[in-house]
Amino acid sequence: MASFGWKRKIGEKVSKATSQQFEAEAADDKDLGDDDDANWALAAKRRKEVLLEDCVRKSKELKDEGANLAENRRYREALVKWDEALQLTPEDATLYEMKSQVLMSLHEMFPAVHAAEMAVQRNPRSWDAWQTLGRAQLGLGEIALAIRSFQVSLHIFPMNPEVWKEDLSWARKLQEQQKATKTGSVQALAKGKELVQESIPDYDFESDEIVAVCAAIAEKEKALSAAKTMVIVSASGTVETVTEQDNCPATPDETLFIRAR
Repeated sequence: MASFGWKRKIGEKVSKATSQQFEAEAADDKDLGDDDDANWALAAKRRKEVLLEDCVRKSKELKDEGANLAENRRYREALVKWDEALQLTPEDATLYEMKSQVLMSLHEMFPAVHAAEMAVQRNPRSWDAWQTLGRAQLGLGEIALAIRSFQVSLHIFPMNPEVWKEDLSWARKLQEQQKATKTGSVQALAKGKELVQESIPDYDFESDEIVAVCAAIAEKEKALSAAKTMVIVSASGTVETVTEQDNCPATPDETLFIRAR
């Protein structure tokens, strides 16, 4: 019986030199493949950079065109240009801030506030974006919010005299007027309530005068109810009003008269 042994491996018959040559060729192919992958990644990155540069350049051109249109009071056309620019560079805070200014010039306060909020979200450290937001909020009647926005703008750029002397000063003046108006309205309402309360006399319904008047009215109503009035229409067509007393129940002859009421 044949003795048991391990089976030979397939590669054992391949010479060492042939094996080394095969491994070297495989390594070269791998290096070439790695180089191709690296080149492709670099090319894709470069194309992306070129595309971004083109978008930024085109967006700047549209922004400048819109600014020229806004200076000539062609606000609607300026908005169209800036919307096209935002499609290319949606994170440009200055585009939203410029839109907000133009929308305020068109008295569209809700969109102006929204555009200014978008500018602040994209660049919270932009003092002019906060200033524009405060002006839009002030145009909407949100005085407290406007004051806060102006204060943030001054916190970022404390040496800005325009925000300090004009915007914030005007907003605080409006706030004082608003408080004074509310106080005057509350006082007028309270005074009106006091006048209403004072105009109602405090009658004593149990006084002798009130009792005497009530008794007189009751007697008069009793005398009126004691007499009954009828309208009689005769057979010939004449109309006659007859008062029937309780102590005189007799009525006219029904053959001669027709009772109408």
